[in-house]
Amino acid sequence: MDKRVYLLTIVSFVVGMVELIIGGILDLVAADLQISLGQAGLLITIFSLTFAFSAPVLSVITRKIERKQLTLITLVIFFLSNILKVVSPSYFVLFLARILSAASSSLLIVLCVVMAANIVQPKYRGRAIGIVNMGVSASLVLGVPIGLTFGNMFGWRAPFLFIAILSLFSIAGVYFFMEKVAPTKQISLWKQIGSLKEKRVFFAHVTTFLFMSGHSALYAYLTPFVKTTMNASPTWVSVVYFIFGAAAVTGGAVGGASSDRFGQRPTTYSVILLFTFAIFTIPYATFHPVLFTIVLIVWGMMSWALTPPLQSYLMDVAKETASIQVSFNNSALHLGIAFGSTIGGIVIEQTSVTYNATVGGFITLLAIGTAFMTMRNRIGGKQRNKI
Repeated sequence: MDKRVYLLTIVSFVVGMVELIIGGILDLVAADLQISLGQAGLLITIFSLTFAFSAPVLSVITRKIERKQLTLITLVIFFLSNILKVVSPSYFVLFLARILSAASSSLLIVLCVVMAANIVQPKYRGRAIGIVNMGVSASLVLGVPIGLTFGNMFGWRAPFLFIAILSLFSIAGVYFFMEKVAPTKQISLWKQIGSLKEKRVFFAHVTTFLFMSGHSALYAYLTPFVKTTMNASPTWVSVVYFIFGAAAVTGGAVGGASSDRFGQRPTTYSVILLFTFAIFTIPYATFHPVLFTIVLIVWGMMSWALTPPLQSYLMDVAKETASIQVSFNNSALHLGIAFGSTIGGIVIEQTSVTYNATVGGFITLLAIGTAFMTMRNRIGGKQRNKI
C-alpha cells in the first residue's frame, strides 16, 4: 500500500471533523452570539446541505486543475474559513464561514478519495478508498467529543482554531510528500451530469441514499433510543457512542479489504444484508448489555463498510466521470443523513423512538433492491468476475 494514502487519510480526517465538531457546543455558541439554540443548530444543517450540493459542482468547475495544486489551494481556503470562525463577530459571519468550510471540505474529501484510488495498484483500490473513508468516519465520530472538550475548556472558538492548526500541518504534508497528479480526461459538463442516466450509476447513488437514510433514522436519535429502551445512564450512553465509533472507524477498512478480496458485488450485498439484520434486531437486544453490544458493533461496522465497494464500483462503470461520481455519491450520503434524520424525527413525534430502528430497517430493505438493480449487469475486462 502506498504510504501517501495514509497522508490523504489524515487530510480527510482533519477536513471531515469540522462538520460535527460544533454539535456539542451549540449552547455555547448560542449564548455567546445571543441567538436561539435552533439558530445555532442551523449551522449544522447548512453545512450538510452545502456539502451535498457543492461537491459535484466544484468537481466540475475545477476538473482541469492539477490535483496536488488544487488540493493545496482548497486546503488554504479551508484554513481561512476556520480562522474566520475563530474571529467571527456575529452569527452571520459564522454562518458564511460554515458555508465556505463545507464547500472546501466537500471538494477535499473527493480529491483524497480519487487521488488515493489513482496512486495505488488497481488490486488495492478498494482498500485505499476504505482507508481514506476511515479518516472521514473517524472525524464524524470524534468531532463531537473533541469539540465538546475544547469548547468547555477554552470557549467555542477553540475547536476551530484547533482545526485551523491541523490544516496547516495538512498543507505541509501535501506540499512535501505528495507528487503531482494529473487531472483525468476532460469531458463536457452535460456529459458528466448525463452520466446519471446510466441505470447502474443512478441506482448506485440511490443505494447510498437509502442506506444512509435508514441508518440515520436511528443513529440521529441513538441517545433517546438507548435511554428509553435500556434506561441508560449518561455514562452508558457515552460508552455506546464510543463502541459504535470504534466499530464505524474499522468498517471502512473492512469494506475496502473485502471489496478487493471478494469483489464489489458480493461485498455490497453482504454489507447491506448484515446492516439490515442488525438494525432490525437491535430493539430486541436491549434486554441484555452483551447481546446489545454485539449487535451494536455489527451495525457500526456495516454503517461505513458500504462506501468503499460502491465507490470503487462507480469508478469501474463510469471511468470517464469517476471524480464526479465520487462527488455525487458523497452528496447522496449527506442527503441520506438529512432525509433519514427527518424521517426519524417524524417517527418519534407520531409514535415512539422504539420504532425508529424498524423504520430504518425497512428503508435499507429498499437499498437491497436498488443495489441489485445497479449490479445485476456485469462489466467487461478483469473486473468481470470480481463485481
